[in-house]
Amino acid sequence: MGLLVMILGLVLFLGIHVLTSLRELRAGFVKAMGEGAYKGIYSLVSFAGLALIIWGFGQYRATGMIPVWEDKVPAGLLTALRHITVALMLPAVILVVASYIRGRIYTTVKHPMLAGVKLWAFAHLLANGDLGSIILFGSFLGWAVYDRISLKRRADAGAPPIPVGGPTNDLIAIAVGVIVYLALAFAFHPVVIGVPVMGA
Repeated sequence: MGLLVMILGLVLFLGIHVLTSLRELRAGFVKAMGEGAYKGIYSLVSFAGLALIIWGFGQYRATGMIPVWEDKVPAGLLTALRHITVALMLPAVILVVASYIRGRIYTTVKHPMLAGVKLWAFAHLLANGDLGSIILFGSFLGWAVYDRISLKRRADAGAPPIPVGGPTNDLIAIAVGVIVYLALAFAFHPVVIGVPVMGA
């Protein structure tokens, strides 16, 4: 049941984000219902999808995960993969922060938000060999790859412009990223997800 709820959440959350990339279709919805109503429905569907993903994944973990490869690898290798995941999460978080605090990182990577999501998803696929995790993180990885490709074909980026600064912004992004990373590792992950970082 939890797995099905999580999949429904993924369909809602990623589906509404894919709609954003389809600029002509999005424009049609905005014209039909108005900018405010569209944004309201977009936010509502995104929130509902995210809530279903979190609840469904939690239920899936609580009622028994379905192993795919995790139980077939040596414990030492699995531990090493989880250490790699923990290490990769720091640059992933910094990239996401750098998409809002824009400096040289932003101009070099071009789309640090998507790069951060791809790194986050890939890192978690390394450490989680059960069916639910593969579906969850594989879906986000697939969406991020799709969205990055679609950006090359869009006439506009679909997001409001954010001023781009210099190296100082990069230092701020790194500092904020480290703080967020520590908060995720020692507060959010064990409390909200219910799994310590080395059990991710």
